[in-house]
Amino acid sequence: MQTVQTDLLANYVNGRWVTPNAMEWLDVRNPATAETIARVPLSTAADVDATVVMAEQAFDGWRRTPVTERISYLFKFRQLIKDSFEDVARTITLEAGKTIAEARAELRRGVENVEVAAGLPSLGMGYNIEDVASGIDEIMIRQPLGVVAAIAPFNFPAMIPLWFLPYAIACGNCFVLKPSERVPLTMQRIFGLLDQVGLPPGVVSLVNGSSTAVNALLDHPAVRAVSFVGSSPVARYVYERCAKAGKRVQCQGGAKNPVVIMPDADMDTSLRVVLDSAFGCAGQRCLAASVAVPVAEAQETFTPMLLEAARSRKVGFGLDPGVELGPVISAQSRQRIVGLVDRGVAQGGALLVDGRHVRVQGHENGHFLGATVLDVPDARSELAQTEIFGPVLSVTKAATLDEGLAIVNASAFGNMACIFTSSGAVARRFRYEARVGNVGINIGTPAPMAFFPFSGSKGSFFGDLHAQGQDAIEFYMEKKVVVERWPQEWSRRF
Repeated sequence: MQTVQTDLLANYVNGRWVTPNAMEWLDVRNPATAETIARVPLSTAADVDATVVMAEQAFDGWRRTPVTERISYLFKFRQLIKDSFEDVARTITLEAGKTIAEARAELRRGVENVEVAAGLPSLGMGYNIEDVASGIDEIMIRQPLGVVAAIAPFNFPAMIPLWFLPYAIACGNCFVLKPSERVPLTMQRIFGLLDQVGLPPGVVSLVNGSSTAVNALLDHPAVRAVSFVGSSPVARYVYERCAKAGKRVQCQGGAKNPVVIMPDADMDTSLRVVLDSAFGCAGQRCLAASVAVPVAEAQETFTPMLLEAARSRKVGFGLDPGVELGPVISAQSRQRIVGLVDRGVAQGGALLVDGRHVRVQGHENGHFLGATVLDVPDARSELAQTEIFGPVLSVTKAATLDEGLAIVNASAFGNMACIFTSSGAVARRFRYEARVGNVGINIGTPAPMAFFPFSGSKGSFFGDLHAQGQDAIEFYMEKKVVVERWPQEWSRRF
């Protein structure tokens, strides 16, 4: 059995590791074995306050650091991640349950954000015009906000914090991260690398904890902006609480992502892509395909292929070779997913592939679920509108593209939708009419590259500026407009 040593985790404050004044510690468990691999402290509001105060004190010196020097730290950080790549990826698998291939892919996406943020000397430029009036020039410059914070979820313990951290510090802010208490080890590893980078104390901070730490960050007057990724109810809560306090805020919420399969699609390719989207990362990602919508004749071709392939999906411990589907994050999550499937069946859904009773030899205590497929005839039903966040794919049929688009747009969520077709006209209409933030055309998981914003709409996103790319620069900097005049007669003095 491959495990890591059980560690008592710490916070990273003012350039050093510190033990918070926590009254409570939680076990961090490997979801494939249920073994305790670490213990994480639940920091108090006082711990958060002390961390933010230190970050605020560091801000003035950091914002005055030349941008070329700030990004030099990112180049070093990038190399340290690459040097420790396999160790960090393995940590992701051990605490989040992903296959090692999925963990590596996640970490690569995180590194891409470090690389894009290193382009701040270009991305952070302002603009100017001479002689907006006679002898008067006007300049727009961008300046950092101050102390900013991010609250990260369990499903991408490396990538999602790296949606925020490199951009925030490249822009001249001081950054405080609150990782998920369910997967804190990955950020312990990452902040260990940041410690080697040699950033000035207080520029980056790590505070472990749960709701008490979250609320302390949301309410702290020195925290100017908050980034959040998680469920839609919590995203709305964070958005409203921050907005009430006058903070800048971006909140990525949940999803219920439809994939429309047209009769003219390449069925073999579509099947492979949909399977990876629906069951990759055990379905625990906001871009997971969760509703398959075969249109017309595709119902007779795609659906049987889907069921056969779902039954053969190999479930197991993510470090074992050949595993395609790892465990869900916890026993409570597994119980919740099974309960939703049971309720969907009770409400008229037909269980086409049942993954509820899967057991993995040698890992009998793991939180495993097999690939599950449900026929859900009513697109307005509770199950069709509820984010399951597990390896469960619903199938809802449509007679026409119009019906498929209606199913897409009826959802309260708007994270992503995909279509599989060989028709350019159909694809164009879909991308034009689908009311979602990310669209895939013959792509099952349209995750934007780091130089594009990770979009979202309706109940999937609360805010204006998204994570990644130019949106991140705009979010972490405020605009200042300078209008200046230097009368000509003053130059005659010299």
